[in-house]
Amino acid sequence: MFANKISHVLAGGLHKLFSHQSQRLQCVSLSSGICSNMAYSIVERGSPYSPDYRVYIQNKNGPISPLHDIPLVVDSTKKIFNMVVEVPRWTNAKMEITMKEILNPIKQDVKKGKPRFVANCFPHHGYIWNYGALPQTWENPEHLDDGTGCKGDNDPIDVIEIGSRVAKRGEILQVKILGTIALIDEGETDWKLIAIDVKDPIAEQVNDVPDVEKYFPGLLKASVEWFKIYKIPDGKPENQFAFNGEAKPASFAHKIVDEVHRFWKSLVNKEVDAKGISCVNTTIEGNTFKIAVTEAKEVINKTPVYGQPQKIDPIVDKWHYVHLK
Repeated sequence: MFANKISHVLAGGLHKLFSHQSQRLQCVSLSSGICSNMAYSIVERGSPYSPDYRVYIQNKNGPISPLHDIPLVVDSTKKIFNMVVEVPRWTNAKMEITMKEILNPIKQDVKKGKPRFVANCFPHHGYIWNYGALPQTWENPEHLDDGTGCKGDNDPIDVIEIGSRVAKRGEILQVKILGTIALIDEGETDWKLIAIDVKDPIAEQVNDVPDVEKYFPGLLKASVEWFKIYKIPDGKPENQFAFNGEAKPASFAHKIVDEVHRFWKSLVNKEVDAKGISCVNTTIEGNTFKIAVTEAKEVINKTPVYGQPQKIDPIVDKWHYVHLK
């Protein structure tokens, strides 16, 4: 199920461990706004679909944290952002940036000791978009949002990327924010930004919520339904939305992005209690959490080597017929 075929051998030194296939994109300095080319690639460790599986991200110099070291902004004028892909479209494994491990690798969520897969709720199969997060963002669990009346969910802000291409796990996309919906997940505000890869064939025509309705008819309604029902097969109640599930426009979404970026800054600058969140990074100059690249390589080197994927329980393929009342 993995699109990238990556070498996972340690023999021959650390340079082999960090010589994987890379992906090219443009990044931007938050302070200067000057673009420069930077390559990102992934390093997979452990066995896929097992609790020890991890996807680490690296740039041309070595390991980085996808939460802290990848710039949020690609182009401030055009309002283009970096997005970390956690879950490719049509897949079921619930992968996410882990907050409490050094370098914040992507790992599979675990429920009752077993890797978690989202249910297929008819007519949906797995995730119906490329799902991920914006780097350098944090939904502060101590902040009570005026619009939703709920506090943040303690994670980077989520993104659903609606372009035509199926992305790859760990890929860094450049996206344009089109709007947002406000999921209330177990009493917490869980923003879902709606975005499109700027390289998508129709990206230039899609700039706001009405454009999503025009060029992707039915997708917003299906997305709200997906989030409402995807936990029901696990015995949980229907999820709720603020604003009656209405998608807020791009201008509203950009304000939310600015807010959660400020929350992230307060986190890495020790202005708030991190409460176990790892702020370790390898690129933020002058930051007290910064570590050397050699130390970061050792962190990865101590994890289990890549192994064959574990067998997936056939129940993952089951189609659940869930109907809202």
